[in-house]
Amino acid sequence: MPSTALFIAACDLKHLLRQRETLLWTFLMPALFFYFIGTVTGGAGMAPPSADDPDPLVLELPYGPVASPTANDQASPPWAAGDDLIAELARRLEGENFTVLPGTPNDGRSSRRLVLPALPPGYATWSDALVAGQKLEPVYYQARRGSSAEFDKLRVMKACYGLLLDLVVIELEGAPLEAASFADLAARPRSLTIDERSAGTRPVPPSGYAQTIPGTMVMFTMLILLTGGSILIVTERREGLLRRLASAPVSRSSVLLGKWLGRMGLAVIQLTFSMLLGSLLFDMDWGPQLPMVCVLLFFWAAFNASLALFLANLARTEGQMTGLAVISSMVLAALGGCWWPIEVVPGWMQTIASLIPTGWTMNAMHSLVHFGHGPASVLSNLALLGVSTLGLGALAARTFRFE
Repeated sequence: MPSTALFIAACDLKHLLRQRETLLWTFLMPALFFYFIGTVTGGAGMAPPSADDPDPLVLELPYGPVASPTANDQASPPWAAGDDLIAELARRLEGENFTVLPGTPNDGRSSRRLVLPALPPGYATWSDALVAGQKLEPVYYQARRGSSAEFDKLRVMKACYGLLLDLVVIELEGAPLEAASFADLAARPRSLTIDERSAGTRPVPPSGYAQTIPGTMVMFTMLILLTGGSILIVTERREGLLRRLASAPVSRSSVLLGKWLGRMGLAVIQLTFSMLLGSLLFDMDWGPQLPMVCVLLFFWAAFNASLALFLANLARTEGQMTGLAVISSMVLAALGGCWWPIEVVPGWMQTIASLIPTGWTMNAMHSLVHFGHGPASVLSNLALLGVSTLGLGALAARTFRFE
């Protein structure tokens, strides 16, 4: 029986890999999805700012006629010349892990720029102008897009609004607007503090390529096996090929095992190619638990192979199977967290994700790859996938028909 099942699996796999649609969705479309969706949702900027590698930000000060033309020199930034307000703003931006660079319009020094308006006539510094009631409205510009760019903007806003709140306190207390007043406020104990901790060894939840590559792999495995893998069985049944196979000296169990192994082989090829593609072209880091990640993806492939056999027994035509495959794959991918981090959706969707196979798989992937958890953290996910695989396999065996 094993040799017969392997022969059937090899024939099925060879036939599937000859189909242009299978080649397209196995090798080309994952690369396109990795690039476009990963770029839109953050791309290479998925890593958080590191204290060892601060992000450059230009603080642009278009000075009025009272400004010194040499004030923009890098060695002597303009806020070093007695403007305590601008010096404090620069300090707070540096506290948000920016490297603050003095700049002029269109100098091209950084894609992030915080632009301050020109000084009103008659004032030497913005500190003097603000005390006199002048309005200071900085404007932030950035060339990048995506979640990492939104995080940059949030850090700039945090620095600006924090400074604004201190200015309000300084005015209410009647203190002078100078460096000593800011230092005094910073030294005071805070009545409200926030204790922020990461959920694992990785500092932020996945985004960009880190979210897109695992999500696309999980979705495409299901999509490929439920379309190409299942439709082939429906076609063989409609054209009488399975009936002819039933008349041969081949047991029913050999046919079922061979069909299952053929789809399993296709899933392994697709997942292996996607992992190599993600590592080589998109610098995907699979973390220290790579062997367990491979075990998890093996269980996911086995689940989809059983699901493909079962659904192929329910469909009567190729059209029915196509609709069932596409709708099932898209709905389960969206609800399971393949399209976006599950943390950003409402609570009821997170509950659904905990009840469906795509949710179990994505939760385990992120736990191993991005949150630094050990293999024991995904044993329950593997158990759920394993039990589901066996259950669907039993249903597929019971409902399998040759005509």
